[in-house]
Amino acid sequence: MKKLLALFMALLFIWQPTTLWAAPSLASLQREIDQLRTVAAEKFEAANEATLKIKKLENETRNLRDKGSVAREKLDEVNKVLATIAVNNYKNLGLGQGLELLFSANPTQYLSDASSLKIVEARYARQSREFAVLKQRVAASVTLLEDRTAKLTAEKVILNREVAAAKLALATANKKLKALSKKDRERLLRAESLREKKIFDNSKKYASSFKGDNSRGSIALRYALKQIGDIYVWGAAGPTRWDCSGLTMRAFQAAGVSLPHFSGAQIRYGKPVSYERLKPGDLLFYGIPNSHVSMYMGGGKMVQAPRPGKRVEVISVTRMFGSKPFVGARRI
Repeated sequence: MKKLLALFMALLFIWQPTTLWAAPSLASLQREIDQLRTVAAEKFEAANEATLKIKKLENETRNLRDKGSVAREKLDEVNKVLATIAVNNYKNLGLGQGLELLFSANPTQYLSDASSLKIVEARYARQSREFAVLKQRVAASVTLLEDRTAKLTAEKVILNREVAAAKLALATANKKLKALSKKDRERLLRAESLREKKIFDNSKKYASSFKGDNSRGSIALRYALKQIGDIYVWGAAGPTRWDCSGLTMRAFQAAGVSLPHFSGAQIRYGKPVSYERLKPGDLLFYGIPNSHVSMYMGGGKMVQAPRPGKRVEVISVTRMFGSKPFVGARRI
């Protein structure tokens, strides 16, 4: 009997750690997957920056090409005028002004013609100066165009790199999830679903309680709160899919304010606000470099489109969003 009791206790000792370790292992894996998805969101926001720069460079390049074409057309016109003047001068004054005066039958008439010649020469000088200016402008346009084209190529490389890094992070998260046994994978997904449902229910409750006023911040906030439950998709700015800066951009567009689709650019708009003086509608920025933006809604809460695998939600305001520190707030 004692031997059976000892064997039972031994088996219990072996079995208990397995049970105790299983739950933390899944919880640890969930945190790791969440972190990979957060990294993907950071990379996607960096891609937004590259996209913004590419659009700006494409506009500059297009304008430079248009201006260069106009300048070249004018240069061709002036060049034709100069050629005409040069030919006429050669035909009329091929022997030189001195010989024309020497053999002139009517020196007074010639001097009068010479006066007209000065007018022609003055016009020639004006056309010559215009030619020189246009030629310089065309050369500068070509140089600028080459510079913008090189920068455009570089930004496209950055864009592709950031998107590839984001996709790799998501692929790694999916790989870890698929590596689980069917039972553990279902447990993890079920726990994640319950967690997100709780966040969604609380978010809808918080959203319904917001009243606000007619300020820009309140108008923008009401718009953002209407999107509760919409999924996160990189580069999306509505109507039912959003990334973090896409949501804040459209929210303030509803309030009559134009913001760029990148948190690192949005942080330069409006006026700075301290953490202690936040008001509904203030934008909150996280990360060094800045890679996330949310919107304060009052009562210690904020609304945001956080990362892949999440939906637009309301959560508690924090000075640390994951591993990203709070870096500032702006009132638009």
